[in-house]
Amino acid sequence: MKVEVHDTPRSIGAHLAQRIVDGIRQHSAEGRAYVLGCPGGRSPMPVYEAISELLAAEPIDCSRVIIVMMDEYLQADGNNGLMPPPVSAHFSCRGFGEREIVGRINASLPAQFRVPQENFWMPDPDNPVDYDARIAAIGGIDLFLLASGAGDGHIAFNPPGSARDSRTRVVALAEQTRRDNLATFPDFRGIDDVPSHGVTIGIGSIAELSKTVAMIAWGEGKRHACERMTAATAYDATWPATIVAECRDAELHIDTAAAGR
Repeated sequence: MKVEVHDTPRSIGAHLAQRIVDGIRQHSAEGRAYVLGCPGGRSPMPVYEAISELLAAEPIDCSRVIIVMMDEYLQADGNNGLMPPPVSAHFSCRGFGEREIVGRINASLPAQFRVPQENFWMPDPDNPVDYDARIAAIGGIDLFLLASGAGDGHIAFNPPGSARDSRTRVVALAEQTRRDNLATFPDFRGIDDVPSHGVTIGIGSIAELSKTVAMIAWGEGKRHACERMTAATAYDATWPATIVAECRDAELHIDTAAAGR
């Protein structure tokens, strides 16, 4: 795994955003889709912000971009089942993706260059296994941005103990994962407000459906996560983000705070 240490989170964002925009431009010129795997939360925000800045300076055709989201919270539906929260909920992953990813990409683009609604993908909790097949049918994910939970190493909503060959599925969220998300979504009043379940892309799905992955970790709070991932030579189920060690063309992008220097 290639490790790159950047001065700041903003420099991580600028580096990866340029790469993504270059990839979009090349694929568009060739008439091909560019498939970008995206997590929600704080870690990838510098990338999404930098993409917006690049496109504002030089608009390009993003109509073939496909955004593949990693996960979504699930709530009780009142009939002993589970359902996604409304898009307006502050913790909705769909809402985050529509605002912070697609919204930022499309903000400066003319209508014909924008990412169409149908190119924004979310796993379906009623039929999660179809997500992997859908991604495989498009040829896989060109670049999957990844992030590691600070407290337990969850990746997407995969909790510690997740099987290496796990696929997109509904899971019970680990308590530490829920506590980590109190910081990600500060409008939660406490742990009891954080949903206990989610639908998530699987560990095996990430490794096998991605052509390239870029793990992002910044800030002192991610220092232990960086230590776990850089020490890993293979997947360790006690820290699910170590799957990055088994991904094709894997990179770890960290800042000096996370690196400990």
